[in-house]
Amino acid sequence: MLEAESKPSRMPLALRIALWGVLLTVAGATIVYSFRMRSTAEEQFTEEISASHVETHRIQDQVVVFTDEILPAGHPFNALLQDLGVAPDLASRAVMSAQSVFDLRHLRAGNQLSIGRTVMGELREIRYRIDADRVLHLTPSNGDFHAEVQTMPSETQTKGVAGEVHGSLFGAVIDAGERPELAMRLADIFGWDLDFYTDPRPGDTFRVVVEKKMLSNGEMSSYGRILMAEYNNGPRTYRAVLFHDPTGAPAYYTPDGKSMKKAFLHSPLKFQAVITSHFSNSRFHPILKEYRPHLGIDYAAPSGTPVQTIGEGRVIFAGPKGGAGNLIEIQHTNGYTTYYMHLSRILIHGGEHVTQGETIGLVGMTGLATGPHLDFRIQKGKDFVNFERLPLPPSDPISKRDMPAFAEARDSADALMPSLSAAHNAPAVASNSAVPTPFPAPASSSQ
Repeated sequence: MLEAESKPSRMPLALRIALWGVLLTVAGATIVYSFRMRSTAEEQFTEEISASHVETHRIQDQVVVFTDEILPAGHPFNALLQDLGVAPDLASRAVMSAQSVFDLRHLRAGNQLSIGRTVMGELREIRYRIDADRVLHLTPSNGDFHAEVQTMPSETQTKGVAGEVHGSLFGAVIDAGERPELAMRLADIFGWDLDFYTDPRPGDTFRVVVEKKMLSNGEMSSYGRILMAEYNNGPRTYRAVLFHDPTGAPAYYTPDGKSMKKAFLHSPLKFQAVITSHFSNSRFHPILKEYRPHLGIDYAAPSGTPVQTIGEGRVIFAGPKGGAGNLIEIQHTNGYTTYYMHLSRILIHGGEHVTQGETIGLVGMTGLATGPHLDFRIQKGKDFVNFERLPLPPSDPISKRDMPAFAEARDSADALMPSLSAAHNAPAVASNSAVPTPFPAPASSSQ
């Protein structure tokens, strides 16, 4: 009798069901985890965009940027206002209002005229310095102007200010009891080394020694020179000392005498934004649905965010250009050309000379764009280059002949720096005790 053939053992049904249950549970958990991670990333991105939008509106509403002009001889006040961009009808109304409080026939060549506008270009104030103690103020009011001559006895004091960053440098300066202008000026000083759209992080601190023009009632009239500034960005600390360049113009240097100024600024935007697309030779285009080179950097920012030129140069194109939308091209003397694309508004003209850091347009979404952003590109000769990896060569350092005077200025300013405890322990209160300035009084307080 043949032996019964052996049959392979089979896994019990209950065990197989349990094993499949485990596998399905693990797969389900993996899917849930993946969706949660994606949802968290999307929420974080949305929050960053929202914060950038709020920041832009704060800048647009609160920051007034003044353009200063020295009155030439024999130039009518009306014509001078128009030369500075004031519309002819507004200029005429400003002149009529001014005549009620000051005889414009007494204008003096060499005195300063200042035009204050928001970053959106809205006229906020006209100031004419009559003499050392009097200023003619013209402010728009219900389609006309309010005119007033103010006598402003004041003294220049040197004060230390410290603060801690929780969201942005702009917000930190306001939290420290200071005006937005101070944040803008700090961004200008450190703009060659720091991108204030992407580099600030919670816990960063700043310290500054700044001259303030103080009125007799204790209020501050305006900022004078920033004698020394410091920004702590994580493990790195940046310091700047005010001195003068070889031509005698005010300039900032590191404590060891190297120039802070470089050929280009670190970013075409001043404050916090999100880089949504980097330089690439093969990127999937969201509109054309194909892979193609993206030879620039996309900065996500709300429409109306001010765009600045990263370097001095000449505007070779300013206008609409196909998929680039409203485009500005600037040619620089060092062989580079920069491109600013998809702008909602262009604030300069072809052939115009622009200075480093000048506001040239506003972020938008013209041309081939799925949302408001700035597509920034830089070209060296015939080739586009990756701006994020481009070294920024500095200007000339302090000469050996000027080093003793520079060291004295540096050490004097350093002695006035507030302690970092002022930023960490009480970030909402500035360290503002007045101290005598070791520097000679400036010829102008515009620096």
